[in-house]
Amino acid sequence: MSCCDLAAAGQLGKAGIMASDCEPALNQAESRNPTLERYLGALREAKNDSEQFAALLLVTKAVKAGDIDAKTRRRIFDAVGFTFPNRLLTTKEAPDGCPDHVLRALGVALLACFCSDPELAAHPQVLNKIPILTTFLTARGDPDDAARRSMVDDTYQCLTAVAGTPRGPRHLIAGGTVSALCQAYLGHGYGFDQALALLVGLLAAAETQCWKEAEPDLLAVLRGLSEDFQKAEDASKFELCQLLPLFLPPTTVPSECLRDLQAGLARILGSKLSSWQRNPALKLAARLAHACGSDWIPAGSSGSKFLALLVNLACVEVRLALEETGTEVKEDVVTACYALMELGIQECTRCEQSLLKEPQKVQLVSIMKEAIGAVIHYLQQVGSEKQKEPFVFASVRILGAWLAEETSSLRKEVCQLLPFLVRYAKTLYEEAEEANDLSQQVATLAISPTTPGPTWPGDALRLLLPGWCHLTVEDGPREILIKEGAPSLLCKYFLQQWELTSPGHDTSVLPDSVEIGLQTCCHIFLNLVVTAPGLIKRDACFTSLMNTLMASLPSLVQQQGRLLLAANVATLGLLMARLLSTSPALQGTPASRGFFAAAILFLSQSHVARATPGSDQAVLALSPDYEGVWADLQELWFLGMQAFTGCVPLLPWLAPAALRSRWPQELLQLLGSVSPNSVKPEMVAAYQGVLVELARANRLCREAMRLQAGEETASHYRMAALEQCLAEP
Repeated sequence: MSCCDLAAAGQLGKAGIMASDCEPALNQAESRNPTLERYLGALREAKNDSEQFAALLLVTKAVKAGDIDAKTRRRIFDAVGFTFPNRLLTTKEAPDGCPDHVLRALGVALLACFCSDPELAAHPQVLNKIPILTTFLTARGDPDDAARRSMVDDTYQCLTAVAGTPRGPRHLIAGGTVSALCQAYLGHGYGFDQALALLVGLLAAAETQCWKEAEPDLLAVLRGLSEDFQKAEDASKFELCQLLPLFLPPTTVPSECLRDLQAGLARILGSKLSSWQRNPALKLAARLAHACGSDWIPAGSSGSKFLALLVNLACVEVRLALEETGTEVKEDVVTACYALMELGIQECTRCEQSLLKEPQKVQLVSIMKEAIGAVIHYLQQVGSEKQKEPFVFASVRILGAWLAEETSSLRKEVCQLLPFLVRYAKTLYEEAEEANDLSQQVATLAISPTTPGPTWPGDALRLLLPGWCHLTVEDGPREILIKEGAPSLLCKYFLQQWELTSPGHDTSVLPDSVEIGLQTCCHIFLNLVVTAPGLIKRDACFTSLMNTLMASLPSLVQQQGRLLLAANVATLGLLMARLLSTSPALQGTPASRGFFAAAILFLSQSHVARATPGSDQAVLALSPDYEGVWADLQELWFLGMQAFTGCVPLLPWLAPAALRSRWPQELLQLLGSVSPNSVKPEMVAAYQGVLVELARANRLCREAMRLQAGEETASHYRMAALEQCLAEP
């Protein structure tokens, strides 16, 4: 057979069996198409390449384009099999005068026909051709060659069919398809638009694996798309808005891309747009906000105006969507707007290096308040059947972000919604607990502009904790939270989250949100200890909490980098011990002794004597471990000192235990070794409070203090109460 015959067979074969022409049509049953049956028989009985080519040519004449159904395609495959197309794809010898790619083109055409059957598209004989097929995407040649173009089309058809199978994306990625597609798109040769479409599909199906296998190539595509987006003057910029979010890397976005993306978005959002034009731009902005915070927005007046515009548009969209009843909410768009509102909240509360000026902050807070009012209105309408929907979770999240910073406005509406929020958090907590899916419980659920799956169970409590911490200080909201059972729920949540930090778990892989959540829980409990002490005494959940605190603190104070959490646990435990002092668990049990020994360790190691150049006397200074966190720690430390002081007269065994730890002696020694002028009055008061109570509670403590020059030290620091106590027998 001549080269011309081969080419004709390829072209005619494509007309009859190319997958793009394989639309379901009339069933070619044997009785209705005997000619086709005869030709298929000849194809099956062919003894060499020439006979197979001739039979294929006859088959294509018998089957008109569009008249071939899935059953007939399968029968053609049964007659041809994979052996012949395999040879066509790998042969290195072509007839004289015939271009090499003609044989490969016919082989790819056959594969394209077979791949229209999903079962064949997932066949190992197709999957092992992926590396060969990808080479055709970037092969050089005459761009006007019809056979080469046809081969490229068939190649994309094969790869797209494989991508549509359950495990196809994984095989394509492993076969180097992502890099090949990136290069094909960047080369802007024939079919580059098909390369981009397939890339989009693979990123949507397996984003993480794509970036792992081909990050440099994908970043190159992102740079090209970003540059096109910045320059686009026609409707293509709106299409790029929809594509670009898929190409944002899970790691750092290149700075030049951020500049182009921000510039393009500024031009789009600064114009009068219809919703179909504006919404993709808001989604892209939300993805950038989620990935980069506000770092992608330039400083200066242009950046501040752009950010204000973003937040303003987002708030308007939220109000329009949630205040109008009877209209379908575009949940993906509103969720994206939530992300932009969250960015606005962060910038409005940032004191240093904020993009916004004070007048802009005041204006945006007012606008966001109205949008949050719409969110509250929406949540008030949510029934139990919708509580597991992702959009409800996203709405609770943005409300939680607002309440973390602002609880004075919309107070009436927030109080009315509190029962729902407690029930909602309890429902999600209990469901996750039953499923024993702790990793899902603590996962950071970020607002995304894409619509999540049908169910989205999440750690709603973590989102609400900061707001509840503020609300437990106020009488009205606190009473509602107590009435709805929030303290008991919080105790269970704290104990469950604490298990994640126990020695049996790898704390190095825990998200920071776990420890932050535990600290915020402690702050809420501290508020309840101060404002509702009766609740602590009567609710059994706090007894369980106290037992956990006592068991946990000894190991916690020894762990590097967890001083702030230890401070919260120690201070909370000391305050609760005052209220639960009659509990059997606090009557000198091993657990209680271990807890107070650890609390003493935390309180006693905060300050040291530090020598100063040119002076004979040292000064009181923070310990190195405490210096970096003292701004967040000092209030807890002073509160802990006060609480320990209150525990001493209530627990008779505590003063002797403190004496054995040598804390009072070492404290007097420290004060005696530093200049009194270096000790602030509040420190003197805190130290005196502890020393006085220990001296009053135990004669041996008084004697030990006298031996440590306690009376002289008290005189130097004008500790009149301590001086008087030590003067007594």
